Amino acid sequence: MVPLQQRAVPSLDVDRLLGDPAVRIVVCCGAGGVGKTTTAAALGLRAAEVHGRRTVVLTIDPARRLAQSMGLSELDNTPRQVKGIDGENGGELHAMMLDMKRTFDEVVQQHTTPQRAAEIFANPFYQAMSSTFAGTQEYMAMEKLGQLRATDEWDLIVVDTPPSRSALDFLDAPARLSRFLDGRMLRLLLAPARSGGKSMFSLVTASFGLFSRTVQKVLGAQLLTDLSGFVAALDSMFGGFRQRADETYRILQDPQTAFLLVAAPERDAVREAAYFAERLVAERMPLAGLVVNRMHGSEVADLSSEQSEASADALPPEQSMTADALRIHAALMRQTEREVRVAATLTDAFPSVPATSVTAQPADVHDVDGLRTIGALLAA
Repeated sequence: MVPLQQRAVPSLDVDRLLGDPAVRIVVCCGAGGVGKTTTAAALGLRAAEVHGRRTVVLTIDPARRLAQSMGLSELDNTPRQVKGIDGENGGELHAMMLDMKRTFDEVVQQHTTPQRAAEIFANPFYQAMSSTFAGTQEYMAMEKLGQLRATDEWDLIVVDTPPSRSALDFLDAPARLSRFLDGRMLRLLLAPARSGGKSMFSLVTASFGLFSRTVQKVLGAQLLTDLSGFVAALDSMFGGFRQRADETYRILQDPQTAFLLVAAPERDAVREAAYFAERLVAERMPLAGLVVNRMHGSEVADLSSEQSEASADALPPEQSMTADALRIHAALMRQTEREVRVAATLTDAFPSVPATSVTAQPADVHDVDGLRTIGALLAA
C-alpha cells in the first residue's frame, strides 16, 4: 500500500525519470537515517537493469552501507563495477565513495607541474586543509561530480549526499570558495607572496586576528610560513578552482540534473526535508520529486483503528487471540494515519512537486536483491 496515493499529490514517475536520456545526474538528499543511501543505490540499480544505462553511484557519506548493499568489500575514489546485476539491456552499475584528500591531490596534479605539486603536497597547511578543514569535503564532492560529468563516460550519475544540513554545504561550496578567494586575508597573503617582498610577516601578523588560535596550535609555530607558502603555491590554480566550481553549480541548476528529496514520516525528518526543498527552489535547482520512505499500511485499511478497538472490546474472553489481533491492527492503523498526516505536511507544502512513498520493509536492505525490491517499489 502507498498511503500518499490516497491524497491529491502528483505521482512521481521514477521510471520515466531514470529512463530519460536527457537526465544525466540524480542527486538524492535528505536528513540522516531516512534511507537516502539505499534509495540512491536502488535508483542506480534500476537505471542499469531496467533502462540499460551505464550508471555510477557516488556517495559522499563515509558510512559503508552502499558498499555492503552492493556486495562490494569496499568503495574508494575509483568507480567499481557491481557484479551480479542483470545486464541484458546493456546497462552497467558502478559505485564509488568520495575520498576527499585523494580528490584534492588529483586536482593539484592535473592543474600544476610535478615540481609544484610536490611542494604543495609537502606543505603542512595543505595536508591539514585537504584532510580536515570544514568545507573541503563538499568542494571536493563538486570537483568529483564535475570530473565524472566531464568524461562523458556515464549515462547517469546518482549522487548520495550527506545528511541535509551538510548537503546544503554541498550546494554552498562554490560560493564559499569564491568568498575565500576574494577575501581580504587571501589578498594580503597573495600580494607579498607574488612580489617576493619581505613584508609578508608584518602583513600576516597585522591580520592574524582572523585566524583561530586553535588552528595555530594544531599546525604549530610554522603556521604563517606554511600558510603563505600554500597560498603562493596554489595562486595559479585559484582561478581554475572557482571556474570549475561555478561550472558544476550551473550543471546542478540545469534540466539535466534532477534532485530527489528523501524523507521518512517523522517530524524532524520532514522538517529537514522542507528546509532543503525551500533552498532548492530558491536556488532554482530542479526539484524532481519527493520520496517518503518507511511508510506503514495494512491490507485491510478499511477497518479503522476505532472499529478494531470497539470490536476487540466486544469480544468474549475466550476469543482473546482475536481481540489481540484486532488491537495490533488498531495500533498499526493509528501509526499509518499518523505517518500520512506527517508526510502530508511536506507534500502539501510543495503541491506541484511529484511524490511517491515506499512501504516499510521487514528488514534492512543489505544486498542487490533488496535494492531491486526497493527500486520496484519506488517505480510502482
